[in-house]
Amino acid sequence: MGILSKFFSNTRKPEGFFGKMMVSGMNGGSHAAMASWGLDKIAIPKEGRILDIGCGGGANVGRLLSESGGAHVTGVDYSPVSVSKSSKVNAKAIKEGKCRILEANVASLPFDEEEFALATAFETVYFWPDIVKSFSEVRRVLSEGGLFLIVNEDDGLTGKNVKWEKMIEGMHTYTPAELEKHLLEAGFHDVKVYQDEKHHWLAVSARK
Repeated sequence: MGILSKFFSNTRKPEGFFGKMMVSGMNGGSHAAMASWGLDKIAIPKEGRILDIGCGGGANVGRLLSESGGAHVTGVDYSPVSVSKSSKVNAKAIKEGKCRILEANVASLPFDEEEFALATAFETVYFWPDIVKSFSEVRRVLSEGGLFLIVNEDDGLTGKNVKWEKMIEGMHTYTPAELEKHLLEAGFHDVKVYQDEKHHWLAVSARK
């Protein structure tokens, strides 16, 4: 594995030195602009519980805390490096009891049924195993009428994703049609697709 491939493979599961670099980079630049663009497409609950899956560097947990005003936000990631970084970034909210960061896998979320009003996934579904099963697990922990928001930096329609999929093992860049199909298969409804034509950003929301 070349040095570039080794570095960018940390987008899947940040580990070690390169992983720490990666999660720090996740919190700024185009990632921040894209996340804000995606969140603008939905109404963020002002109370209750919100779940951010694949919380990475923790910036989106912070955005959700800020924009909700009164909701409790849980961030989960299966990378210990990400959990550590996200916990540091959101240390104040954790101390105040407004937030928690846990190590967990989307394939088996450690939560009760119907626990969250909103679940978000920023630039992470590319790597989820058995996508329909993973979506079903997200649906399980959402309350009736709860919303699931996916935000991706690439809509899979330009062909640019091919080089990244060759470089990063296990990566698949979903098109809008693929995500809609898999969400419906998992039992979601009211699927809405939003695209930024300039950047080819993609946001997809679906309701339980």
